[in-house]
Amino acid sequence: MAGLNCVGAASNVSLVRKLGAEFVGTFIMVFGAAAAPIVNEKHDGSAGGLVGNAACAGLAVMVVIFSTGHISGAHLNPAVTIAFAAVRHFPWAQVLPYIVVQVSASLSASFVLKAAFHPYMSGGVTVPTVNDHQAFALEFVVTFILMFIVTAVATDSRAVGELAGIAVGATVILNSLVAGTATGGSMNPVRSLGPAVAAGNFKGLWIYLVAPPVGALAGAATYSVVKLSDRPQNQVHDDSSRVDAPSASPYQSSSNIQDHNII
Repeated sequence: MAGLNCVGAASNVSLVRKLGAEFVGTFIMVFGAAAAPIVNEKHDGSAGGLVGNAACAGLAVMVVIFSTGHISGAHLNPAVTIAFAAVRHFPWAQVLPYIVVQVSASLSASFVLKAAFHPYMSGGVTVPTVNDHQAFALEFVVTFILMFIVTAVATDSRAVGELAGIAVGATVILNSLVAGTATGGSMNPVRSLGPAVAAGNFKGLWIYLVAPPVGALAGAATYSVVKLSDRPQNQVHDDSSRVDAPSASPYQSSSNIQDHNII
């Protein structure tokens, strides 16, 4: 398809359309991920518990990637946007507009949930049940894992990009099962920010604003280091003057920056 790679946003889509799709996608993600624990709280834990919460979060991410990834790239997460800009897979000029839209969508979804489920909004807030150091480390690690997978399926032509939604959604479920009882398994600043504002509960919020971006930067950088070279192996050996150079990539120069299907 002209202007569209297997995992990226169409290059001919205007920024306004991308931002519109990003708003809708982030709204759906936050609504789904926060609604599950709210409903669970309302029904005294009988509405699926940890498994149900993890499944809702992962499914929300998956369906949004499949439905809006070809328009906006389906970032849904400021940590992802910043990390991909840092490793030159997304233009810095679009980072701030994307983050503004993501925050706006998170706040909108959270206040819709508050109107629909009051007084049970507190169930959708991610609050650490461990100490701050443990919570920070856990959010860092699960976001690192998420971003490593996202970078693989979204930027490497050897990965099966058509299945990015399934791979990323499954990773969200996995991480939510691991971190859900300790930190809520946020992995995303706007997943935590909107519900915290709507509920007026800011306990430990700084962890969710700082740890995911740092973990995402580490995850994206790590995959960029370990990914296979795009050049044939014999060319790598023959070209001794470039043995220590980074793996060849269409993103080595700023003129080749592209958008990618990520959360």
